[in-house]
Amino acid sequence: MKTKNLILTYAIFFIALVSGCASDDFEQVAGICPIVESTNPVSNAVAVPTNSVIAITFNEEMDAASFNQGSVTLVGATSVAGILTYSGKTALFTPSSPLAENTTYTGRVKTSVKDLKGNALQVDYVWAFTTGLILRPIVISTDPISNATDVVFNKAITATFSMPMNPSTLNPTSFTVKQGLNNVPGTISYSGTTVTFTPTLPLDANTTFTATITNAAKNTLDTALLANYSWDFKTGVSPTIIATDPLNNAVNVNLLKTVTANFSLAMDPTTINATTFTLKQGTTVILGTVSYSGITASFDPTVALQEGKVYTATITTAAKSASGIPLATNYVWNFTTTLTPPVVVLPPTINLGTAAIYGAFGGNAGITNQGLNTVINNGSIGTTAASTLVTGFHDANAVYTETPLNVGNVTGHIYTAPPAPGNATSFAIASQGFLDANAAYLSISPASKPGGIDPGAGELGGLTLAPGVYKAASGTFKISNGNLTLDAQGDPNATWIFQTAAGLTVGIAGPTGAKSIIMKNGALAKNVFWYVGTSATINGAGGGTMVGTIIANSGVTFSTSGNAAQTVLNGRAISLIASVTMVNTTVNVPNN
Repeated sequence: MKTKNLILTYAIFFIALVSGCASDDFEQVAGICPIVESTNPVSNAVAVPTNSVIAITFNEEMDAASFNQGSVTLVGATSVAGILTYSGKTALFTPSSPLAENTTYTGRVKTSVKDLKGNALQVDYVWAFTTGLILRPIVISTDPISNATDVVFNKAITATFSMPMNPSTLNPTSFTVKQGLNNVPGTISYSGTTVTFTPTLPLDANTTFTATITNAAKNTLDTALLANYSWDFKTGVSPTIIATDPLNNAVNVNLLKTVTANFSLAMDPTTINATTFTLKQGTTVILGTVSYSGITASFDPTVALQEGKVYTATITTAAKSASGIPLATNYVWNFTTTLTPPVVVLPPTINLGTAAIYGAFGGNAGITNQGLNTVINNGSIGTTAASTLVTGFHDANAVYTETPLNVGNVTGHIYTAPPAPGNATSFAIASQGFLDANAAYLSISPASKPGGIDPGAGELGGLTLAPGVYKAASGTFKISNGNLTLDAQGDPNATWIFQTAAGLTVGIAGPTGAKSIIMKNGALAKNVFWYVGTSATINGAGGGTMVGTIIANSGVTFSTSGNAAQTVLNGRAISLIASVTMVNTTVNVPNN
């Protein structure tokens, strides 16, 4: 038995000598040569993490000095750079950068490595493994979206990831917002899968910003974005108020005025309300209805404004554009209301009442202007009809369906029924004017002023008439053979009343057909009255000067469409049940 053990021992020693692993100390040959006992990753491993450190474990302690950069290699598509360290029985190869995804790598331990006895690895140790696909986080949405426009100034900028992230990797270094090269200051927060950048100050208007999340942002498994993610967006512009009615510091504003403001762009209607659009008289808040249409906000006071008072209108920064951008600052303007015009009372025999303020009154049918040169001086116009039946006019407070070719200026006010700019108060004033006009119409009728004569058999042209009452025997009056002269004979109270059961026609056809009324020896327009049972037509060819207050049952017409010659009325044109129509007409309302 002892002989067999001795033979076995010498055999092992012989093998060691042959293999180069012999030692002077026979007892140490039992360890034979160093070998790679295991690796991590193991041979043929798959789905290996790309951030792996390669571990090689030997069967015995090795000589650390025998390990250098060439002792252990790792090759994928190219050779992998890294740091090699050794401790105990294990060598570690740490790649300088993460390994490529889905790539097969070959590891090699060379025979240059030795154990503590100087015994070398007998053959290179080679093994292979394959990395896996990394589940990387990606940015799946942003707010604002890429290339968004009209972004609000106080926008919190967010990005949502495809998976939970490591909050510590989301910071001012990994998430930035820039305007050009300048960083926008802000704070960063993270919740769920969404990171939020909240600017410290409002963003500049009409400016392009770039948001960037770098690949320093990592998920909870410490896996980073593959590359930086950047997107641009542009802020909008603040809306401005481009016009108000009344204008700032306007005076003589109608007591029935609806206050309006026009914006530079479309607004969010829900932000135009009684809180954002207010009207005050001093510290007193005025009650009213706020509405919005197109680009115009309107404040319609519940009751008429007070006479001769200063009012302050305000639209606050809570009013926002359709994209959510507010006014930059509160917009404030002032205006002063007018005093109610006094009721004009004529001599006791003829009292126009409140109808005296009108240069034209269209009964319940409206008033129409054609041309650019129509003007009502020293007076107002009115109708008990809807405001839409007044066309081609404006006063200091509102425009009534003017067009580029039909513009009429009313120096007083325009009184109509609703809709706006007509309202209940305006309608009430017009209604009283109608009642007074009808009463005056009756007061100058043949029934109230009998005894009229007809010196020209219905033709007044070419006559010179003294004060008195004149009645058309045939039911119509004309001024066609020449001008009519009215001679006051020095009496400032001299009064003329002309009565016709049917129509009144002034002028004839043709460019020279206009006829006029000549006033002499103190005759005044305020003392001339025309009672017309049907309608009156004044200088249909344009031109001429008519005088007096015309009260016609069924309409008054001045000139005809297309005439450029200015037709003048020194007086009033009042119709009870039909419209008043003007073409390039000047109405000078008398002072009474």
